[in-house]
This record gives sequence, structure tokens and C-alpha cells, in this order.
Amino acid sequence: MRRVISALILSALLPLSALASVFLNGVRIDGLTNQTFDKVSSVRLDDQGNVHIVAPGYTVKTMDVPAPVAPAPAPPPVAPVAPAPTAAPVAPAAPPAPAPTAPTRITQRYWLVTEQSAQGKTEYDIDLFINSAWVRKLRNGEGQVITELTRYLRPGKNTVRLMASKVVTGPRRSESAEHVFEVIIGEGNEGGGRVMLDKPLIRFQRNAAQTEDVTEEFILTTR
Repeated sequence: MRRVISALILSALLPLSALASVFLNGVRIDGLTNQTFDKVSSVRLDDQGNVHIVAPGYTVKTMDVPAPVAPAPAPPPVAPVAPAPTAAPVAPAAPPAPAPTAPTRITQRYWLVTEQSAQGKTEYDIDLFINSAWVRKLRNGEGQVITELTRYLRPGKNTVRLMASKVVTGPRRSESAEHVFEVIIGEGNEGGGRVMLDKPLIRFQRNAAQTEDVTEEFILTTR
């Protein structure tokens, strides 16, 4: 029976005009080649010459085939670019110098010494402050003062302030600029009952010809 049906299919296809189509289970399969259908139950030619094949067990699915995409045109050749000139190597910057650090302790001794060319003639009293703390008053009428200041200082920078005040209780004792009251502060040593200033750091003085009150501030850096 199968051979008879196949022969019928072939004989039906031969006289078909170019406009006839082939349908499998109701789906047009024009252009299908190299295909064998088994278990064909019937083959029918309609009045337009179309061939209708009924073959249980076969399913035809259609799909859209995308049109071929034309290849993108090749990009135009890029002209070679000359390499940029290489800059000369720059020497690395020297590392910053480390900031000086304050000493952790004081290794020197610091002294204050007063000198008067004529005791009591300048009529000035001088107040001493170290790091804003009052230390003592240096009086016009007293003798030479020699005192150690190390215990009032701290390692590193210190602020020393000297305030001179004119003290006149009657007629002025002198108006001579040669009568001087001087305060000296510096590094020194003590030995044999004497103090020697090895390195004077601060000098402050007033004379009898002066009358105004004066304040001066100094920076003393200990070692």
C-alpha cells in the first residue's frame, strides 16, 4: 500500500504547474526537498493542482529566516601617529627635613644677674615673668642679684617678660644716662662660690635719664 501511495505522490507531482503548491497536514511545504514521508494516509489534488498530503505523526512548523545582513564597511585606515616626545626624567624631590624636636629635658643651667652702675640712681623696679608666671621683683635699691632660673624653665621655648616701672618718691636722684640698671639672663655654671655666665642670652636695661614704664618680651630656648 505504501509503495502505491508513494507512486501516486510522484505521479501527482509531475504534471503540476509552476503555480501549484504542496501541503502536508494542511501546511504548505513548497521548497521542501530531500524528505521522505512514511505512514501517508492519503494524497489529494484540488481543482488548482495543489497536492494535499495527510500523514499522521508529522508536524510542520514555520519560522521566519532573517535576511542576510550586509557586512559593515571596513573602517578607513588610520594614519600612523608620531609618538609624543619623551620628557627628560625629573629627579625626585628631596625629602623634607625633619622638624626639630624640643628637648625632653634641660641639660644646661640658667641664671639671672643684675648690675647697677650706681645703686638706686635709676629709680626703676623690674618685675620678672617666665611663661606668664610672676617670678620676682628686682628692686632699684637692692644690691646685686644672682639667682638660678632653671627650675622656672621648661625644655624648648620659653617666654621671658621684663616690666620696668619708674618709682620716684621725691626729688629725682639722678637724670644721668650713665646710671644704668641692667638685667642679664643666660647659660652659666657655679663653682667655688661664684657664678660665671658662659652664654648671655637676654639683656635688658634702663637708665636714670628715662622716665617711661617699659615692658619687653623675649624668647628663651633651653638646651
